[in-house]
Amino acid sequence: MSELTELTAVRLLDGYRRGEFGPVEVVRAALRRAEEIQPEVNAFVRLFAEDALERAAASQERWRRGEPCGLLDGVPVTVKDILLLRGAPTLKGSRTVDPAAGRWDEDAPSVARLREHGAVFLGKTTTPEFGWKGVTDSPLSGVTRNPHDPTRTAGGSSGGAAAAVALGAGSLALGTDGGGSVRIPAAFCGIFALKPTYGRVPLYPASAFGTLAHVGPMTRDAADAALLMEVIGGPDSRDWSALGPAPGSFPAGLAGGVRGLRVAYSPSLGGQVAVRPQVAAAVRRAVERLAGLGAYVEETDPDLTDPVEAFHTLWFAGAARVTQHLAREQRELLDPGLREIRGAGARYSALDYLAAVDVRMDLGRRMGRFHDTYDLLVTPTLPVTAFEAGAEVPKGSGHRRWTGWTPFTYPFNMTQQPAATVPVGVDGDGLPIGLQLVAARHRDDLVLRAAHALYGAPVE
Repeated sequence: MSELTELTAVRLLDGYRRGEFGPVEVVRAALRRAEEIQPEVNAFVRLFAEDALERAAASQERWRRGEPCGLLDGVPVTVKDILLLRGAPTLKGSRTVDPAAGRWDEDAPSVARLREHGAVFLGKTTTPEFGWKGVTDSPLSGVTRNPHDPTRTAGGSSGGAAAAVALGAGSLALGTDGGGSVRIPAAFCGIFALKPTYGRVPLYPASAFGTLAHVGPMTRDAADAALLMEVIGGPDSRDWSALGPAPGSFPAGLAGGVRGLRVAYSPSLGGQVAVRPQVAAAVRRAVERLAGLGAYVEETDPDLTDPVEAFHTLWFAGAARVTQHLAREQRELLDPGLREIRGAGARYSALDYLAAVDVRMDLGRRMGRFHDTYDLLVTPTLPVTAFEAGAEVPKGSGHRRWTGWTPFTYPFNMTQQPAATVPVGVDGDGLPIGLQLVAARHRDDLVLRAAHALYGAPVE
């Protein structure tokens, strides 16, 4: 049973096809694993055991007949409790959301595509309140912990999803990324995650954080992410900003490798970021591996003056918007940090917001020009490894907000570029280290190709 929880989605599907095992035993093993890890890690807000086993049994019968209904038939998946999933309340980590008040009869676009392709929903995963920060704890569901060391954070805001995949409680996960929120926990938990080009995966309802928010896959490797993108990466009429169909197959695009790609390696964004030596060393070794695989690597930095104040304006205004409808007594139920930034966001003027949009547009222009020269940008995903659970920032760091220790991730939410994190080693405490790959808008294929090449030649 435990071996089944360690298999990728690609391998599970191959096993179903060959008749080596079936969806029922796979889903049963994944549910058992979820129940085992929940007391210590707290990855889930709810599990759907009965429904999951019913869906698995139906899938197993389809495979028996040789008639799978889609690309993910029988694969166990999880959904972050920010995204709508029909038949279950979406509480968003908040005590201000009344589960009895909603109809809960609609799927988010990405969830609907999973359902159409036969995926089996195991449960909904934890999130900080309204997904507002880079770690996962909330007044509603408590602290989510790191699978490699439960005293450390799993990161966020998709921390439950990352921990579940890392520990085998589901092969695939859906997360949301507003400032690194799939890449941060994936890096801390040692898995793969992709923030696609904005609009590549439709989002409905629209996020209060506007066009900073992306939906993306969290998986064991890049091949699984490509498969998941093949399912969720199509348009949906409910999202007016959704892109048209992808120009090619994501799985088929993995085979190209990195030979001949022009790669810019920026170890510290031009000295702007203090990166821990073990993180820097692991990322440099992986970059050397890319060069060994035939990429043209140059150490250089994008013109990326830290846009944190503009990001804060956009992000804090979103926090004010998502909580605007709450009465005063309801606001007292909020996470104190969220209550603080929503207050700041409510004080911004329209001119303040538009000035931040100007910064964002200029940043996008500069990164667009940068990618005229370079196919990929490589950085550390984070300058640190996982720190103590329950804290927004590392102790003694001097940072006030989570953006202080995530300078490599949130700028690419502002520019809407595809960005992924790839596990490239561990530090002296056994905590995972991530490398970030960034490409020009609409070049998700390059990010996945390079990540797959690194997986094909593991970093020692």
